[in-house]
Amino acid sequence: MTVRVGILGATGAVGQRFIQLLEDHPTFELAALTASESSAGKTYRDAAKWRVNTPIPDDVAEMTVSETSPEAVPDDVDLLFSSLPSGAAADVEPDFLEAGYVVSSNSSNDRMAPDVPLTIPEINPDHLDLIDVQRDQRGWDGALVKNPNCSTITMVPTLAALDQFGLESVQVSTLQAVSGAGYSGVTSMEIIDNAIPHINGEDDKMETESRKLLGSFDGAALELHGMDVAASCNRIPTLDGHLENVFAETADDVSPDDAAEAMRGFPSADLHSSPEQLIHVFDDFDRPQPRLDRERGDGMQISAGGIQETTDGVKYNCLAHNTIRGAAGASVLNGELLVEEGWV
Repeated sequence: MTVRVGILGATGAVGQRFIQLLEDHPTFELAALTASESSAGKTYRDAAKWRVNTPIPDDVAEMTVSETSPEAVPDDVDLLFSSLPSGAAADVEPDFLEAGYVVSSNSSNDRMAPDVPLTIPEINPDHLDLIDVQRDQRGWDGALVKNPNCSTITMVPTLAALDQFGLESVQVSTLQAVSGAGYSGVTSMEIIDNAIPHINGEDDKMETESRKLLGSFDGAALELHGMDVAASCNRIPTLDGHLENVFAETADDVSPDDAAEAMRGFPSADLHSSPEQLIHVFDDFDRPQPRLDRERGDGMQISAGGIQETTDGVKYNCLAHNTIRGAAGASVLNGELLVEEGWV
């Protein structure tokens, strides 16, 4: 089965990751690239300042970039991946949904909307059934699915593994790579020899999205998980890979060995882009590290380590590649789930 796909916002950093991940994909055939009006009509080679660490695929380089509107996308495109800035996505994505397109979006708008699936396929694939609620309420022929924030997606798989012990509260402090801010998001003068102790909006995303991802869906409405989440998000001068220090309190007693076993044994998904083992757990206390471990599982695996017992639970470190697992890869994985479940 071949599914024709397009990328909204294809010239940006996440759009480039989409192109890299879709090259030689066994199911998805790239058929449309959109960007701003200034890029429309140009070849992709001329429109994009390519910064990914592999060459632009030859066939993509010669594709013509179109405007980001439903009229400019071929009718036979089955699925769209969105890497638009959230403001632009909030304006544009509804047009595509009304036109009948299915959109797997990395953009942050509508992640917490009660009728929009916020999905990590290994964690909450059943939340896709919110699409029926979404279509009934909004009258869309298409469907909108979101993946979470790059820092949220690093932590939540480890929390899902620990939820069997009765998660009650979570505190997390992040050490986030500069690529999470986009190519021009943090200047060298700001970040070299420095750390920035607040990332606007990130704390709230981790605190709310985590509860939605681990919430329960009864077929009509989604109930958020009851745990308390407190986050402090910080920018450090690593290129890729978000490292996070997590403190989890549980209702039941949990030892470091129990936590490690739960994480190692947490099942992955039977999808092309999902790693064979979702969470790799290090016994070494000095791992995971961004430079050494962000590429594990082709950038789609979560790493954890340094698990220690606390008074009311455990503390540990976790890591994921923020522009692959935390952005474009997460949307591609959601697209694979949409195909697997028959929504595309």
